Amino acid sequence: NVIAEMRGSQFPNEIIVVGGHLDSWDVGEGAHDDGAGCMQSVEVLRTLKAAGIQPKRTIRCILYMNEENGNMGGKTYGKYAERSKTEKHIAALESDAGGFSPRGFSMDSALLHAANIQPLIKMMEQYGVYQFSEGHGGTDIGPLEKAGTHLIGLVPDSQRYMDLHHTENDVFEQVHIRELHMGAAVMAMMCWYLSEYGVQ
Repeated sequence: NVIAEMRGSQFPNEIIVVGGHLDSWDVGEGAHDDGAGCMQSVEVLRTLKAAGIQPKRTIRCILYMNEENGNMGGKTYGKYAERSKTEKHIAALESDAGGFSPRGFSMDSALLHAANIQPLIKMMEQYGVYQFSEGHGGTDIGPLEKAGTHLIGLVPDSQRYMDLHHTENDVFEQVHIRELHMGAAVMAMMCWYLSEYGVQ
């Protein structure tokens, strides 16, 4: 795994993970699956830094290895989080459904219905991000559930995804830069909000 982070100013041992996976299928270039998710996750840190935002909780970007053939990167990091005596992983966000326009987030039921998440949902609706539902966070972050981590998956527009997924068509030219940036922006909003307010 490749890991980078912004340390939290007030609660540095409370961790918010954001990530995607480095490996790809054996055809195409893996641009949407999951180059887009990796770059969006890196962009979360760059965006917050460029905006001069110091998160209260640590935001850790993880580019996972081996998602496509065994998920060893996710499993290994999940074991680390479960065994850690010094860090508490409060939330993890994954982008692994293509770099298309963001529509919302899927998340576990407890987080979806948490009182302090409702203002975030209202805020994001102003930007056309409206699909908040109970569901799957992602393969890479799945093992973090054992550490008591809330799991979140970015939900982009899915209409064209299966035209590209695991095919020779999944190449760089198929990624629209504005859609990629829009996904990264709402991911940054989610990570900042969780860093600022935690989960209550």
